Amino acid sequence: MGPQQPKKQDCTSSNNQDVRIRKNSAEALAMGNQRRSLYPPVNAPTKLQSTDKKQNIMFVMKDHQKKDAEINPIGLHKRRRRFRIKKSPILIAMNSSSLNLPMLKSEDRNNNNWKSLYQIQRERKRIMRDTCSKYKSNNRRIITPYHVSRIFVEDKYRILYCEVPKAGCSNWKRVLMVLNGLASSTKDIQHNTVHYGNYLKRLDGFDRKGIYHRLNTYTKMLFIREPFEKLVSAFRDKFEHPNNYYHPVFGKAIISRYRVNASKEALRTGSGVKFKEFIQYLLDVHKPVGMDIHWDHVNRLCSPCLIDYDFVGKFESMEEDANFFLHLIGAPQNLTFPRFKDRHSNEERTTTKITQSYFAQLSPAQRQHSYDFYYMDYLMFNYSKPFEDLY
Repeated sequence: MGPQQPKKQDCTSSNNQDVRIRKNSAEALAMGNQRRSLYPPVNAPTKLQSTDKKQNIMFVMKDHQKKDAEINPIGLHKRRRRFRIKKSPILIAMNSSSLNLPMLKSEDRNNNNWKSLYQIQRERKRIMRDTCSKYKSNNRRIITPYHVSRIFVEDKYRILYCEVPKAGCSNWKRVLMVLNGLASSTKDIQHNTVHYGNYLKRLDGFDRKGIYHRLNTYTKMLFIREPFEKLVSAFRDKFEHPNNYYHPVFGKAIISRYRVNASKEALRTGSGVKFKEFIQYLLDVHKPVGMDIHWDHVNRLCSPCLIDYDFVGKFESMEEDANFFLHLIGAPQNLTFPRFKDRHSNEERTTTKITQSYFAQLSPAQRQHSYDFYYMDYLMFNYSKPFEDLY
């Protein structure tokens, strides 16, 4: 029996998704007609499974790694490890996030705003959990270093943050640095310090005991963004401004493959990639150059069907969600989420209107295939169809 494909759900405007959660959460996962995607999401769950049984975690090493340990224990410590999820009554359940999300303080329980935000979190997690339950591949899953390589660690407040590019990740790293005592204010931290300073620890830098302990006891959170809007934001940032990495590495390959009669200058520099060419590359099953974290699926970057996140924030409600999270973990009251834009600060942020103007350059088929490509993210995080003609 072949893998099951997700059914498309009938969605309306994404601007009112969380408003409707307050009114009627039961219909959030209504499904429409089933169809098979021409470009199925990478790592899309495939088999129907139940979530009634808890997932447990154990760690194993390959035989050749054990042999290496006898010869070179230091090399083994640096070697990337593999982890296997397995049912076992003696091990702590991975699905323990209901215990990790801080409860509302007694004085907050009469605050309608806090209660509403808390309910939104419960509903987002329910939708994510139900989607994973319906489409996850099987219950013998592997945790590789890739699954935790995007997760940053803040030990003082016991936070695990999965980085999703173009969804406020720079400012979230600033917040983590302040919480960790590395800076007194988010305004004092420059962009290059955030991304290239290596001040924040990644989860895959710990040994297996450290990874296991943090996955099961820390508050795990991620922030996501409407997939098409995130994609356009990445394109504008990487291809419409000078860039000494994305132009020669991605731009040259894209222009060479998809532009007819490309000029020698374009082939030499890789500058001037058009959005339509970028989409051709994205949808090509035989890409001339690999994927990149800035336009990869959140489903693959953060593995939410494998790691049960406690808090799911959205870029569209960033200030409210972020400050609610900081309130829940007991962060200093003077620390709020920064909203400044430190790259291309004179340029307007990528909005729904700007996103639609870019996708208007595509054919209906290309828009549909792009939607299919990110469909699992749309489904898992309850985003609506960005165009009415999509199905």
